Amino acid sequence: MNITLHKSKLENQKSAVIITGSKSESNRLLLLQALYPEFKLENVSNSDDSNLMTNALSSKSNVVDIHHAGTAMRFLTAYFSIQEGREVTLTGSKRMTERPIKILVEALQDLGAEISYVDNDGFPPIKITGKKLSNHKVSLKANVSSQYISALLLIASKLENGLELTLEGEITSVPYINMTLSLLDEIGVESSFVGNVITVKPNTKALTPKTLVVESDWSSASYYFSIAAISDIGTEITLSSYKENSLQGDSVLVEIYKHFGVTSTFNGNSITLKKEKASESTISLDLKNAPDIAQTIAVTCFALGMPCDLIGLHTLKIKETDRLVALKTEIEKLGGEVKITDKSLHLAPSTKIKELVPIATYNDHRMAMAFAPLALKTSLIIEHAAVVSKSYPTFWDDLKAIGFKITE
Repeated sequence: MNITLHKSKLENQKSAVIITGSKSESNRLLLLQALYPEFKLENVSNSDDSNLMTNALSSKSNVVDIHHAGTAMRFLTAYFSIQEGREVTLTGSKRMTERPIKILVEALQDLGAEISYVDNDGFPPIKITGKKLSNHKVSLKANVSSQYISALLLIASKLENGLELTLEGEITSVPYINMTLSLLDEIGVESSFVGNVITVKPNTKALTPKTLVVESDWSSASYYFSIAAISDIGTEITLSSYKENSLQGDSVLVEIYKHFGVTSTFNGNSITLKKEKASESTISLDLKNAPDIAQTIAVTCFALGMPCDLIGLHTLKIKETDRLVALKTEIEKLGGEVKITDKSLHLAPSTKIKELVPIATYNDHRMAMAFAPLALKTSLIIEHAAVVSKSYPTFWDDLKAIGFKITE
């Protein structure tokens, strides 16, 4: 399904949107709930990824297909490694078979896991035979995807001797690691993070039953920060449900979007974004701790004619698509000028945005959503728009509700 976003103006200066639970938090908590059924979850993400995670955890099949869900692939590799006596082949989409898994597999093998590759060395599909893992010390390069690290941490308390994980080199995506450790703490699993060493103690007792409420997704909120930034001064958008002291790394949006003249005010479980002044003339950011909002920020800058320099983007090359190449391609189709390296993006200022350009989405939900706010400046076409269901199924309906004009 392709859709046309017609040049729009928000219907009124004050709107409100309810956003589903965080995919990142939901997928971590779903795995922990599978290990510790004594606690309940509320406001779980309704995204494709979280639905796939739920179905995989309850599946009795010996073949589990997680399609495009990268987080699920990493987390389930670890989960099935400790399901004693169970044999599972874990597979996914064509793109998933091109996304590396070797670093995580080797770390699990060091702990004693039995995992082999079905086709290509280092890539899914993989065959896992679950067993008790008694080794407890492992090292990992610190600049790899934090999902590899979190996958190990999530199963650590069920390992016979717990886990001592040493991270080698400069650590990236620290907020995602801290999110995992905070969720472990919330359910009663003991851990520590000192220097470059993370320790998780083994847990043999039942945990205290409780209900955990998943915070709404900050990555999904990023598109409304972008809309506020591109909108007229005085525009307000209220989002729920969000915490001022969030576990999610993308909550750095509150600070970043001050550069675009957007202020954020918390009130209970909601946050109100307000465009109060003009944007700064240029922006330079290191996004190594929040790479998922790079696309949103690049498009915001392009819409406002602002040059920007974004660094710390090395993990974007192994996402649903090579997001750096995809951003360059699509922004240049619209009339922008972009230079990229393997870990940075540099956008030149632009004065005109072309109309009715078809934006390719590359099976990447964030490409579709990041470009949507441009409809405040020009009409454009989003190809394969249903891809947003990966993380935010109601995205197009929510945009219509606040005044965007959208036709199929």
